[in-house]
Amino acid sequence: MNKVVLITGGAKGIGAAIARELARQQYDIVINYLTSEKKALQLQEDILKTYSVNCLVIKADVSKEDEVERMVRQIEDSLGGVDILINNAAVDLSNLFHLKTADQFRRTLDVNVVGAYNCSTAVSKHMLENNYGRIINISSTNGINTYYPMCFDYDASKAALISLTHNLAIQYAPCINVNAIAPGFIGTESELDGYDEEFLKEETEKILKQRYGEPEEVAHLVKFLISDEADYINNTIIRIDGGQKGSC
Repeated sequence: MNKVVLITGGAKGIGAAIARELARQQYDIVINYLTSEKKALQLQEDILKTYSVNCLVIKADVSKEDEVERMVRQIEDSLGGVDILINNAAVDLSNLFHLKTADQFRRTLDVNVVGAYNCSTAVSKHMLENNYGRIINISSTNGINTYYPMCFDYDASKAALISLTHNLAIQYAPCINVNAIAPGFIGTESELDGYDEEFLKEETEKILKQRYGEPEEVAHLVKFLISDEADYINNTIIRIDGGQKGSC
């Protein structure tokens, strides 16, 4: 029986790359989305055509506890429960500092931090009953040592997600491994959209590898961290940034 992976915000970007890679490794996939229905359904179709795995698509706002509970019940009814959770759903409402609002700040924290908490607690019962679980939180180098006033709310949320990672690891030990990945500049659609060539050149010059990362490279790290080979890796934050020296 395949292990079941729930990927929040899994319709595009890093989430979609993780879904494809783990389907390739014969995990059953659940793609959570909120607004990207067309991309989620297309990804589901691609996975079902290409790999011999189950693949569900479920719309839910991870910041809302009742919607998360409904989603987890649906997964349990269809596939038996979530064995591996990838907390990838996030919003980044970048704007000039003086135009930021408290509502935007709250929304960013609700999705990026409370959403991860909601999903983790909702799936933990099944994991604890089975004495097995993996939770991977997708944080960011913005939560470690990269600061920029235009995205201070995003930065704060990703720092909070790192703190949540440590606390969940302690709470759920020894049954559930909880780790976080902190990507740097990853060349997703949303990351590259709207930036001119000069900005991209400046950003890549801040990276020792002299290029931005690919979503598939993050997916490869996720694949390793949820594998049996990584069983002794727990309560850890792993940067994947090409040797980033500092950028937004």
